[in-house]
Amino acid sequence: MGTAILGTGAYLPERVVTNQDLEKIVDTSDEWIQTRTGISTRRIGGQGDETYRLAARAAEKALQMAEVSAYEIDLIIVATISSHMLMPSCACFVQKELGAGRAFAFDINAACSGFVYALDLADKYIQADPNKKILVIGAETLSSRTNWDDRNTCILFGDGAGAVVLGHVEGNRGVIGAKLFSDGNLWRLLHMHTAASCNPELVQSESPGAHIVMEGREVFKYAVKAMEEAIILLLDQEQVALDAIKLVIPHQANIRILNKLVERLGIRAEKVFINVQKYGNTSAASIPIALDEANRDSRMQPGDIVLLCSFGGGFTWGATLIRW
Repeated sequence: MGTAILGTGAYLPERVVTNQDLEKIVDTSDEWIQTRTGISTRRIGGQGDETYRLAARAAEKALQMAEVSAYEIDLIIVATISSHMLMPSCACFVQKELGAGRAFAFDINAACSGFVYALDLADKYIQADPNKKILVIGAETLSSRTNWDDRNTCILFGDGAGAVVLGHVEGNRGVIGAKLFSDGNLWRLLHMHTAASCNPELVQSESPGAHIVMEGREVFKYAVKAMEEAIILLLDQEQVALDAIKLVIPHQANIRILNKLVERLGIRAEKVFINVQKYGNTSAASIPIALDEANRDSRMQPGDIVLLCSFGGGFTWGATLIRW
C-alpha cells in the first residue's frame, strides 16, 4: 500500500517559439542553440496564460484521468517560481479556477526541483491520512522572468504546467522513497531577484532585475554530480538496483546535462525520457509535463519502477522512486 499517482495531466501554451525566432532578437543561431542545449522549440504564454491558468488546465486533465472530482481534492500544492502574484498563492487561484472548495492550498519554491519536493510532501500528508486526495502541480511562465536580451538564458526557458492526482492505494504501487537536498551557499550561480524593495534600507543594489541570472558552466558541473549522487544514495536507501529501473524522467534542463548524467550512471539511453527539444526548460513544470507525456505514450506499465530526478536554483536537487 502506498501513495500512488492516480492521474496525470499537462498543458502547454499554443504559441511555439523556434530557434529561428530567437535569431531575430539576440545574437544566436539554431545550430548554436541545438548544439549546446538540444532545444529546438519552446512554448511561450500569451494573453490569458497566467501561471495559475496553465496549472488549472493541467490539473483538469489529471482529474479527468483519475476520475476524481475537484470537490474530492483535500490539498493543492503548486511548485512555481513564476506566479503572476506573490499573494495570494498560485495554488489559491488554482483552487478558485477548479472550484475545489474543500481543499487548502499553498505554493512551494524549490525552482526546478519544486515538483519532486512537492511530491515528497504530498506523500507525507497521505501517509498521515490515507483518505486524502492531493493535487501536485508544477507550473511556470518563465517567459515573464527571462531577460530577452541575454542569449545565454533566453534560449533555454519555456512555459507550461504538469499535474498529478495522488491518493492512497492498496497493493504494491506508489512512492517508494525520495532523497532531497539543498545548498544555499551556491545561490549566486542560479538566482532571480524579486521586484525592487519599497523600503530604501532594504534595496538590493546589485539586483539586475526580476529575471533569471545563471552561471551556466558552473551550474552544469554541480548539476550532474549532485543528481548522480542523489540517485545513488536513493537506490542504496531503498535497496533498488539501477537495472531494475524501467524509466528515468529527469528534469529537462538541457541535453548536455542529461547526456552526461546518463553517461555517468551507465543507463541505457532508451530508458531515459527526453522532451527538452520541444519545450525547453520549464523549471518545476518540466518533470510533470514529461511524466504525463510518458504516461499517455504508455512508457510505464503497472509495476514498473520509475525514477525522477532534478536540480535547480537554491541550489536544490533530489530524486524520487515510484512503483507505477
